[in-house]
Amino acid sequence: MNIKFQGTGSLLQGSEGLGLKSVKERKKRQEKCESQIAFYENQIDNLKNMECDSLEEIARKLDMFHAYEDQITAVKAAYNQEQMMHTLDEAREKGEKIAEKAEELDPKTAEERKEELVEEALGTEENEGILEEVLEETEEIIEKAAENLEETTEDVTEAALEEADKMAEAAEASKEQWKKQMDAHIDIKV
Repeated sequence: MNIKFQGTGSLLQGSEGLGLKSVKERKKRQEKCESQIAFYENQIDNLKNMECDSLEEIARKLDMFHAYEDQITAVKAAYNQEQMMHTLDEAREKGEKIAEKAEELDPKTAEERKEELVEEALGTEENEGILEEVLEETEEIIEKAAENLEETTEDVTEAALEEADKMAEAAEASKEQWKKQMDAHIDIKV
């Protein structure tokens, strides 16, 4: 009466592989169950070799046979119960994970959306916020504008100085011409 437990496994076995704790525990329980069943089947085989001379010995042998059969049934039931509980635990954990993911996807209230926007804008989450990105871009624009202003200021200053020099020269020339006219006017009157 050898029983192999093939094809039984956890809900997540296909996706998790053999290196996981739950898979190792299941294999351990399965090996324990198989060794207990093998022990009781060996006891049953030993009963077959036992010779009985009286009706009482046959009844005792029959009682032992039924007791071993009951033990095998109990071991199988215990293994099945443990497997069922383990499968339920795995299903519960997977359900909780799915519920968490579903909760993340639930529509948010207006207040939750506002809080999210504030967190995103301020960068309080793991990544930087929009506000910080905008500030960085603004700093870059200000730096470029300052450079352009400096260049423009230098150009305007040079042009203004040149214009001022021309105006000073023109004023000087105008002044000298005025002096000449005044001198000529004074000479005419005298």
